[in-house]
Amino acid sequence: MGVEGRDKVKALEAGAVALSGQLGKTVQRLRKAYNLSLSELSEQSGVAKSIISQIERNETNPTLATIWRLAQALDVSIERVLQTAEDEPFIEKTNKGETPMLFSDDGKCRLGIIGWIKTVEWLQWYDFHAEPGGVLESDPHQRGSIECLSVISGELEVEVSGVIEQAKGGDTLRYRCDRPHVIRNTGKKPAHATMVCILKAAVME
Repeated sequence: MGVEGRDKVKALEAGAVALSGQLGKTVQRLRKAYNLSLSELSEQSGVAKSIISQIERNETNPTLATIWRLAQALDVSIERVLQTAEDEPFIEKTNKGETPMLFSDDGKCRLGIIGWIKTVEWLQWYDFHAEPGGVLESDPHQRGSIECLSVISGELEVEVSGVIEQAKGGDTLRYRCDRPHVIRNTGKKPAHATMVCILKAAVME
């Protein structure tokens, strides 16, 4: 093999390493966006927990079948999972049908994940809808986390540690979400809001 051939092999190997590393980061960010543990993603995808862990740590080169299973479980296209940072456009568009959705236990509240997946570890934002009587109960986030709920239409109520505050269209509630918190639609009409969660905000005393 000539010098050119060796250089080509090195370039291909470097590209494979870069793609594998980006894949691991993407899988981890998507998993955290859905608040899934390794075990839960393993159960939903059919991929062994140990393999997912190795992928996230960039310790293995998964097969296309494995990547496809993870993409299906994470509700994204395989192209998005494989997309590298260098290839991302300046303007990125996500269609309505591609927006990942989360639902409350009662099925009356839904959150569209509209935040950028690259910021999910410290900044998350959602398109929030709640039917009348809908309740979204959330466990505490990491210490110092702050949530901002801006009501677009309808009426919502937020309860944190026994303290309750209500908001209607045009109002914004900001509150600590590093303790159990609940959002309720106490009105007679559907409610719509934008929710932003800052996971590394300054700790409030």
